[in-house]
Formats: sequence, C-alpha cells, structure tokens
Amino acid sequence: MLWTITIACLLVAGLIFRQSFRTRSEAPELAGEDAGLAILEFGRAFPEEAIREMIATTNGRTVFLRLHDGKAGCMHAHGHHYTCHLIEPGTVRVSSAGPKRLTVQFTDASFEGGTFEFANEKKAAEVSLWLLGSFRPNLSGRAEVAGQPS
Repeated sequence: MLWTITIACLLVAGLIFRQSFRTRSEAPELAGEDAGLAILEFGRAFPEEAIREMIATTNGRTVFLRLHDGKAGCMHAHGHHYTCHLIEPGTVRVSSAGPKRLTVQFTDASFEGGTFEFANEKKAAEVSLWLLGSFRPNLSGRAEVAGQPS
C-alpha cells in the first residue's frame, strides 16, 4: 500500500513539474512577445519589403507593420507560426471599436480580420493611419487624359 501511494505521489509531482516547465517555455512564443521572430517571419514571406516600424496588440498575437514605401503589413500568430499579409491598397476597412480598439476587415478575405486591442490610444491611432495610408488608389493603371493633370 505504501509503495502505491509513493508511486502515485511521484507521478503527480512529475506531471505538475512537466506542465509548469511547458507553460514557462512556451509562454513567450504563444504570447507573440518575440519581436525578432515576427521580423524574421515577415522577411521570409516578403523579402523585398523593408520594415520601418511595428506595433503589437495587447495580447501579442497580432503585429501590424509599417513598411518602407507607405504600405502596411499584418501578422497573426497561430501557435508557433505566423500568417503574414501584405495589405494591398483598397483591400482594408478600418473602424473604431473603442478608444484602444480597431475593427479591421480585409475585403479580399485572404486574411482574417477582427477587433484588435492596443496598449494605448496612440498606438491604435498610429495603426489606423498606417492601414488607411495603404488605402491609396492605384495610379499605375489609370489612363492619362489629355489636358488633365495627373
């Protein structure tokens, strides 16, 4: 009887130790706190794009990126992996969902939108400006009209 109790106690202690070690080792990746990993993943997906600035949501699962040429990017963590999205002009709708929250909808449906909460109002406003700045109309396909300034 004593051996059975001893083995059960050791088994329970081992499971508790294993669970606490797993939680501690996976917490930074699951929370998306590793900005370096986000930069590397976006660089791997879009090697020609240079990142100027990045802002993460409060839960760290989504990172919005400001790119060198006025474009914007978005990355969403799925466990240990990121889905990267280069936001094309005219493919995003942004609305306020509160002082520190934005609702983002992607019209091309290639990336999941949603409501994102930021650390403060300034970061939410900055991200909305990035996203709306990527909403420039595509001027390259526009035909030139004689006498009209372009």
